[in-house]
Amino acid sequence: MPHLTADASFSSRLELLDLNDSPVNVVFNTPKWVLFFLCFASFLQGMIVNGFINTVITSIERRFDLRSYQSGLIASSYDIACCICLSFVSYFGGTGHKPKWLGWGVVVIAIGSLVFAMPHFTTETYKASMSEQAGLCSTNQTAPCNENTSSLSNYMYVFMLGQFLHGIGATPLYTLGVTYLDENVKSSYAPVYIGIFYTSAIFGPAAGYLLGGLLLKMFTEFQETTLTPEDPLWVGAWWIGFLGGGAAALLVAVPILGYPRQLPGSQRYVAIRDSEAYRIKDGSQETDPQFGKSVKDMPRTKNPTFIFLCLAGATEANLVSGMSTFGPKFLESQFNLSSSEAATIFGYMVVPAGGGGTFMGGYIIKKLNLRCRGIIKFCLLCAVVSLLAIFIFLIHCPNVPMAGVTDPYLGGPVSDGPLNLTAFCNSECNCVREFYNPVCGDDGYMYYSPCHAGCSTVDQMLTQAGKKVYYDCSCVFRNLSSSVPGGAVSGKCSSSCQHMPLFMVFFFVVMIFTLLSSIPALTATLRCVPDKQKSFALGIQWIIIRALGAIPGPIAFGSVIDNSCMLWQDQCGEQGSCYLYQNSTMGVYTLIAGVIYKVRAPIHPCLSSL
Repeated sequence: MPHLTADASFSSRLELLDLNDSPVNVVFNTPKWVLFFLCFASFLQGMIVNGFINTVITSIERRFDLRSYQSGLIASSYDIACCICLSFVSYFGGTGHKPKWLGWGVVVIAIGSLVFAMPHFTTETYKASMSEQAGLCSTNQTAPCNENTSSLSNYMYVFMLGQFLHGIGATPLYTLGVTYLDENVKSSYAPVYIGIFYTSAIFGPAAGYLLGGLLLKMFTEFQETTLTPEDPLWVGAWWIGFLGGGAAALLVAVPILGYPRQLPGSQRYVAIRDSEAYRIKDGSQETDPQFGKSVKDMPRTKNPTFIFLCLAGATEANLVSGMSTFGPKFLESQFNLSSSEAATIFGYMVVPAGGGGTFMGGYIIKKLNLRCRGIIKFCLLCAVVSLLAIFIFLIHCPNVPMAGVTDPYLGGPVSDGPLNLTAFCNSECNCVREFYNPVCGDDGYMYYSPCHAGCSTVDQMLTQAGKKVYYDCSCVFRNLSSSVPGGAVSGKCSSSCQHMPLFMVFFFVVMIFTLLSSIPALTATLRCVPDKQKSFALGIQWIIIRALGAIPGPIAFGSVIDNSCMLWQDQCGEQGSCYLYQNSTMGVYTLIAGVIYKVRAPIHPCLSSL
């Protein structure tokens, strides 16, 4: 066959290769070391973009007076930049010096991280303290609406610039990085190498969630403060992770920039690699050698497998991007956790599910020696299993009762618009909606603030687990037969719901089987297009996945979750972020969105395998 002749020709010239051509020392000039540095780079990218960003977004909103839609624009700037750059990078980088593109891309990621952290150093010191008497019933309450409007929200554009640079820098990593690995190893080892590469990208977000959760427990200014992480004015040290990640990215970019266009010995793999895209019975291939030489070229409609794999990837990206963005928020609401606790638990779950699923997907393909059709059937099986497990969202925890929101005040409410936060017991307290400082009463009810609980005294010395203790709360009664006012402690009431272990098990199944098919789907894409089209095809695939999946996914999930909100922030008459969600409604809406995406995902591979 013709390709065997080409293999013999390349093999005969293999002895003429000069192994010292590379600027990198010959010890590091191997596929394993390339994999190591690329894994390090993808780990840092995942930790910064998919870990730190999702973890600290609430602190950034609080510190820089941002609204929810503004933080959404910040998050989407990354994917917008990827969509803009993908076709350009995949086309010119695919025909150019891939390690140079990869190395400079990592440098741009580092610059983006430093830009993202810059607002911390260009703004005044964050001064937020809550007076011991603030928010009490006996205090004259004044809404902060008469204060001058802060210009801190303009830093949204700096954050968007940082995310935009992250997107530009990450574009070569998951297109040119994959093809560079695929071109320099045997076809049978490519799924394992690519699986390890993507596994490191999964461990990155997990590390970002865990480390970000720890950093949020530290105050942002490294100085003494009377605030605690449970206080609504608390801002954690959100910026430290971006400085460390940016510095590490600069270091790993240096060796990547030193690699050659091709590793020694890679020519033999190029010569013997067959594309499975248009193979006919006699073993020859029907390919267009001119494809990929013009920027006008796009993967053509005569390759339905590629098209349906792209559409399937986009539907899965909807689910993955939505869950990764709002997963911690879902845990926080359902199980009444703090932001740092929810981020830490989510990180612990992402490590085995994401990392294990991604690696095992590549290993299974190699172990079973699956070809394109078998890989697609395997992806279909994974989609069906995760679809069945996603019905765990039908199980939800009941909301902790909140006076005036989920339950009326004892003694009957006084009309206060859509919500009944004002009752006879606190009608003389002049409470304002702008001061949200939830407390948990002795009666097991949660109250909007100490003022709304009718509390008139705070103990200056006594605390319970670091929380303030309030007394003489006219709306709180220890029991129905007692008329003696009870007390309250700062923070939300703990939940008695026991569904969390069961939920985490099934949610783990959803994640691991969703990510188990990621490397097989990528391998199928690489096998269903000719060699010269791989970089360009991956670029087009990533554009489709970003445009139809990663960008609208968080927006769709955010809209769905917002529809379950019961208590919105009141910013001087304007609606802000959501304080309290209806757990049952959130679970049902999330299930509906998840089922829609999961049902759509396996349909496309089924059509492509026909």
